[in-house]
Amino acid sequence: MRGALALTLLIAPPLCACTPQETAQPDPAIGLDCALPFDAQATKITVQAGLVPAPHDPLEPYKFYSTPHGRVSYLITEPGAPGHPAIAMEVASQGKVDISGCPYGDPKGYAKIMAYLESLKTVTHR
Repeated sequence: MRGALALTLLIAPPLCACTPQETAQPDPAIGLDCALPFDAQATKITVQAGLVPAPHDPLEPYKFYSTPHGRVSYLITEPGAPGHPAIAMEVASQGKVDISGCPYGDPKGYAKIMAYLESLKTVTHR
């Protein structure tokens, strides 16, 4: 009897760990509205409650922001960036990252931004 109880106690914790967890609250991120002018949309994005700015590298003509859980990120170009002005949004969900954006400036430069963001999706860490 004691062996059966010990075996039950060894098996029960892993089973409990596999039970479905309550789904985490979604990030309160706003979507992109490319009908808005660049400055208006950039302001609308950056005033979101809880938005976390990434440290800004003065050599990079971009600003990056993420929602508190990191599931949604934004890239806002600055003067000198390819495709400026432009805004991109990455949404991570169910193991995938979807990228969308608003090309307000040069289409070729915007394509470079999107290609760069797409390339980051395939980076693996060892």
